[in-house]
Parts: sequence; C-alpha cells; structure tokens
Amino acid sequence: MQEFTPGTVLLDRYRLTSVLGRGAMGHVWQGHDLRLERPVAVKTVATDLLAVPRSRDEALRRFRREAKAAARLHHPNTTTVFDASITDGTCCLVMELIEGTTLEFLFDQQDDGRFDVPTAAAVAAQLCAGLSAAHAAGLVHRDLKTQNVMIRRDGVVKILDFGLVKVLSDTDPRLTMTGESIGNIVCASPELLSGQDRLDGRSDLYAVGCLLHHMLTGETLFATDQPALLASHHLTSPPPAITDVGVDVPRPLRDLVTSLLAKHPDDRPSSAAEVYAALAPYLPAPIPGLAVRPAVPEDPRRPFLVPQGPSPV
Repeated sequence: MQEFTPGTVLLDRYRLTSVLGRGAMGHVWQGHDLRLERPVAVKTVATDLLAVPRSRDEALRRFRREAKAAARLHHPNTTTVFDASITDGTCCLVMELIEGTTLEFLFDQQDDGRFDVPTAAAVAAQLCAGLSAAHAAGLVHRDLKTQNVMIRRDGVVKILDFGLVKVLSDTDPRLTMTGESIGNIVCASPELLSGQDRLDGRSDLYAVGCLLHHMLTGETLFATDQPALLASHHLTSPPPAITDVGVDVPRPLRDLVTSLLAKHPDDRPSSAAEVYAALAPYLPAPIPGLAVRPAVPEDPRRPFLVPQGPSPV
C-alpha cells in the first residue's frame, strides 16, 4: 500500500489534509476536492488486505460494484459517496465530510454512560430510517457500530461506510477474527460470525439491537475484551436483560431489544421500517412552537419534524 502523507493528491483531484482515523484496514482522511472546492472524507484501503490472493480480483470487482450501489443511495441518514477508484494498489472511497462526532464519543459525554429513552430511541429510529433505504437498494452494512455512526451538529444521525465494509467482510470471513480489534465484532450478528454466504438486512437489525442495549444501559451487550469469547457469546449466549442493570425502560421497548437480539434472523423484526414504527412512541416530544411549523418535503431532517438525535455537540 502506498504511504500517503498530508498534501498528497489522489486521482488528480482530492488533496489529503489530515488523518481522521486509523484502522487495521486503512486510513480515513479529511481532504479537499480541488475541482469543486469542498471538503471531503477519503477512505483508503490497501488492495492487499481485501482478500486472500486467489479471490483478490473478485474483491476488486465487488468493490467497484458496491461503490456504485452506495453512490446511488441518497438518504438523510446515510453518508453520500462522491467517488471511488483503485490507484497504486489502494482502494479509495470519497464521501461527504460529516461535521459532528461519533456515537462512540458521545457515550463518554453521558454522566452515567447511557442515554435517556427518548434520545436512544431517536438515534435508533434514524438508523432504521437510513437502513430501510439501504436495504431497499440491496445493500447490507455488516459493520454497524458506534464508530460508524456519526451525529451531526444539528442532531441528524449519519451511517458511515456503506459501499466498502461489505467488500471487506465478504471476501475473507477470517478478517473478522484476525488482525482486528474487538470493536469490529461488538455488534456482529450470529449469522455474520458463522460465515453464512447470504446475509440480509436483519443482520443489521441485530446490530441496531446491540446499539440500543448499549445506549439504554451504558454497557455493551457482552462485556469481554477477548474477541473469540465475544464471538461465542453472540453465537450462543442469551442476551443479558436490560432489567438486570437496574434501568427503567418501558417493557415494550425492552421486548423490542430482545427481539432484535434473537439468534436466528427469522425471530427478529422483518424490516428496519418495522423497527422504526416500534420506536415511534418513545421519540422526543416536539419542541413547543416548532411542532406547528409545516414540514417541507425536502427537509433533510425527515422523518422527524425537528432533529431528534442527541443534543447538538
């Protein structure tokens, strides 16, 4: 993989300015689109890490195909893909730059490590709104976690990394368990960990259940720092009850989390839209004075009249 430095220009268009994040598979850069003069985010992944050698060509074809599918996805709760290419042994995905912070960071800002019910429901509902559009387009995220959820400064939730994570996880399932941090499987569904060939959107709904449990209790679903043990828990252990933590959560919402965390996909809700509807009763009440303002069809904050995510950063 080519070593990039600040100032490097990719594809004769995108100047890298600073590193936003690092991982085992590559870097995320803040960049600048020289042609349109706008900030962008650029994710770079070495093609050598995409798959075992015998399937690398298929991985590259899949990368191009998935990037095109992700670029056609337009929804307020997903991140827009601007460009994608393979250059100098590196896959590059150019996306909109989100001004805000990750859900992971927001956990550290809570006094007791957890969100109240309306805030947790609002985050999960916006995730389901974005996932519903993605699943309708034939995309399954497969790596939904606190690091891949951004909260914009106006409270809108954005899902990161459609178009690339499916490629990484599909090409060699062993990547899930080798050379990766435990954070990469903290929300992994049983069917993803067992290496099933065909996954659908219900795998992402399991991850939503993991995130909801984390937001409502302040604790990850299975507390361990051992990846193999965590995978085993996802595969075989019943999820801990929210009531065990001593948190006051309405029973229907507790039951929803339990159904999302079912080991078999058929025992979970059938769609993100179904989960969204189940979360609706727990969303924050409209702000007085704003509720009477008519909603504009092009309002980017839909499906809510006002932003219903966590408080602005």
